[in-house]
Amino acid sequence: MAADKVVETVVVGNYVEMETEGKPQNMKSKLSNFFWHGGSVYDAWFSCSSNQVAQVLLTLPYSFSQLGMLSGILFQLFYGLLGSWTAYLISILYVEYRTRKEREKVDFRNHVIQWFEVLDGLLGKHWRNVGLAFNCTFLLFGSVIQLIACASNIYYINDNLDKRTWTYIFGACCATTVFIPSFHNYRIWSFLGLLMTTYTAWYLTIASLLHGQVEGVKHAGPTKLVLYFTGATNILYTFGGHAVTVEIMHAMWKPQKFKAIYLLATLYVMTLTLPSAAAVYWAFGDMLLNHSNAFSLLPRSPFRDMAVILMLIHQFITFGFACTPLYFVWEKAIGMHECKSLCKRAAARLPVVIPIWFLAIVFPFFGPINSTVGSLLVSFTVYIIPALAHIFTFKSAAARENAVEQPPKFVGRWVGTYTINVFVVVWVLVVGFGFGGWASMTNFIHQIDTFGLFTKCYQCPPPQGVLPPPPHSFNTTVAPSPHHQPSFNHTHHNL
Repeated sequence: MAADKVVETVVVGNYVEMETEGKPQNMKSKLSNFFWHGGSVYDAWFSCSSNQVAQVLLTLPYSFSQLGMLSGILFQLFYGLLGSWTAYLISILYVEYRTRKEREKVDFRNHVIQWFEVLDGLLGKHWRNVGLAFNCTFLLFGSVIQLIACASNIYYINDNLDKRTWTYIFGACCATTVFIPSFHNYRIWSFLGLLMTTYTAWYLTIASLLHGQVEGVKHAGPTKLVLYFTGATNILYTFGGHAVTVEIMHAMWKPQKFKAIYLLATLYVMTLTLPSAAAVYWAFGDMLLNHSNAFSLLPRSPFRDMAVILMLIHQFITFGFACTPLYFVWEKAIGMHECKSLCKRAAARLPVVIPIWFLAIVFPFFGPINSTVGSLLVSFTVYIIPALAHIFTFKSAAARENAVEQPPKFVGRWVGTYTINVFVVVWVLVVGFGFGGWASMTNFIHQIDTFGLFTKCYQCPPPQGVLPPPPHSFNTTVAPSPHHQPSFNHTHHNL
């Protein structure tokens, strides 16, 4: 029985290799495969790392101003570990589901397995429906956030157009992701995306240190519970990027090797998020409470413009990461998923982009929307549901004995795994969804009351002669002009 289990586990994920086995490859196809067709462990690591931190890199200093330096660092470490654990659970459930199906001779050559199908196969249609609802809603708003971030960032290079107009433009640009068939085809994009975020993170770090602290800088956080839990849920959102874990695993040639990939990706991401957020908060302190985009406080320079441009490209890539699973769901719903024509599939996918475009125009609140999505959607999608699904999948002694993957000894086998899962569910339900939901919704509603829906230019400087609104407890004041930085009355280097 154990020997059969090992053989069946190894079989999982070899379908791409079987498809290409025996086919002669010329130089053109080899080059195409090198740049376009990835399925290795390294491709999965690049995909996870690149997808995990994008525009949120620019809002983490804002979260630090809400949490304070110590809490900001501790929450990053804590939610990084928590996210890695639930990504591990998702990978275990995927391998369990796929192995069971392949024992039944189910063929996945022309079918991409998704999270809701894993839940359906292991736990039934009610779990499938809940998982599908949360997953699709989260990915929808995840795509919305990328569009909002594009408009927010480009404004710091070119403010001739307002942010809403830039959202129209980038919505059209991001719609081209309908032509990318699957996560196999993100090999070169994932690699470049990680280089871009690495540059941006270290630009923020070095530029802030060279700039030095502004005169009279204050680090008062945390000052209010609303701000504290809003900042915490933004970090929950940061390390909850594994809603696409199943699709990334399915793109691997050997998905059972995924188990530790997300943890390794998280460790690398922390080398970017911790120094950059700490450095920007050290330099600007409580000014960040009213500037949710870190670019808004750093003086303009060629290095900053380069960081903005690279982040724009990376947000296009991350938009594709978030939207591709939605494309798959839509294709399956209308019967186009197994269509061989790329153009027909691309045309069928276009309706998915329209509501994303619309919502980005309705709620352009860069920063506060991250926390809201984190508390209401990420908390269930990638923390609570995977932990509960693992508990119920292996609740019987027979299921535990016949599990394809046994829990590691260092976590205490099944008892330790169950204990950790219960802790994840209780913590995220109470702190993430409960307190975080209250705080982030309070802040989000305050943005609507202050700026209104469909606001033309969120946190933009007012026209000449118009006084800005008075400061509030939330981040509702306007940002400085991207071309006219505020005077900090001290000498600094422009990096």
